Amino acid sequence: MLDNLFSAALTSTELTFTNAILTILTAIALGAIISLTYMKTSPTGYSQSFTLTMVLLPVIVAIIILLIGSNVARAFSLAGAFSIIRFRSAPGDPKDITFVLFTMASGLACGVGAFGYAALFTIILCIIMFILNRTGFGVRTTMQKTLKVTIPENLGYEEAFAEVFAKFNVAYELKKIRTTELGSLYELVYAVTIDEHTSQKELLDAIRCRNGNLDLSLTMSPTLTEY
Repeated sequence: MLDNLFSAALTSTELTFTNAILTILTAIALGAIISLTYMKTSPTGYSQSFTLTMVLLPVIVAIIILLIGSNVARAFSLAGAFSIIRFRSAPGDPKDITFVLFTMASGLACGVGAFGYAALFTIILCIIMFILNRTGFGVRTTMQKTLKVTIPENLGYEEAFAEVFAKFNVAYELKKIRTTELGSLYELVYAVTIDEHTSQKELLDAIRCRNGNLDLSLTMSPTLTEY
């Protein structure tokens, strides 16, 4: 039975009412599976519009492929129609782009009648996504941040906080130095890499003890364009 399903997959692209309904229902089902996988593997949240798009996109692609079939004239006509459409949007998350391509591939497989392969590839890729998400593959154990510290002029800035950084196992690089308050204070800007288990409060308290409780700030990324 499975052999028949996969062997006949690429020869069942004739446009009939039964084939069209089967294509649409299969594409919807696979799109729903992909959309649910995306929701379950997105702990930071997701938008309803994107999840609905992933359900409908395989259907749209499948219908286009089904209508074109092997007709070359239709293919060129469709290419001309789509060439006048311009889509402008900000670059999205790479994971979102991957899921868009995933849904398009699923719809393409359904459109050419490869229902068995479409279901097989969808299930395999969804399982892979679940495994990678649950195992925390690619998750960083350190955080890169920008530390901005003000010190008095009598405190040598070269190694002012080397001991503190070593105590908390913080990798650092002094990026910028400037004077403030008519030269009575120095403002230091560090790019620091902090382990996720390091107490940021204790680190900042130790720095405050060293700089005399002057101003300091810790931002999320080491971007220095603001300074």
